[in-house]
Amino acid sequence: MARLLDLYKNDIAKEMASKFNLRNPMAIPRINKIVINMGVGKATQDKALLDVAADSLGKISGQKPVITKAKTSVAGFRLREGNDIGCKVTLRGRRMYEFLDRLISVALPRIRDFRGVNPNSFDGHGNYSLGLAEQVVFPEIDPDKIQHAQGMDITIVTTAKNDDQARELLRHFGLPFRQPGAGGKGAGGGK
Repeated sequence: MARLLDLYKNDIAKEMASKFNLRNPMAIPRINKIVINMGVGKATQDKALLDVAADSLGKISGQKPVITKAKTSVAGFRLREGNDIGCKVTLRGRRMYEFLDRLISVALPRIRDFRGVNPNSFDGHGNYSLGLAEQVVFPEIDPDKIQHAQGMDITIVTTAKNDDQARELLRHFGLPFRQPGAGGKGAGGGK
């Protein structure tokens, strides 16, 4: 079983229930899914970039990615409706916890000048998003074989009712939030 799943069942769920005074076990916040998205804007000119991005995402997630298509046409970007422009993976269950464990303990510490992730990247409904500038922070990707650095967006979807519950849940899992006044860039840039 995944290490973080055991940690959630044995420790985190009890701590969350007592902190937020939740009597119903189904009301305890938990992670529902993790969505990893790679937008490959240059795929309109070079289809090989999309194949490389999908291969990288498959190695990182351990699951075959879905190719995403443009929903609208934008003449300025030479984009037509239905063009392949990215790929995404939705992780659930054991695979989701294993990815989160690798993200927190391996990938984020490999980011240069990393001071923590932005604590304000919640959407108001308990979901957290962060962006990574390149995929080479994951050990599954060989940096010598990558010609084009590709970023990705990672969204952690929780069942929390508000951002405070979700922040506390992710803090218990070990997600390193940037301390106020630390400055500098964390994952996904910004201040």
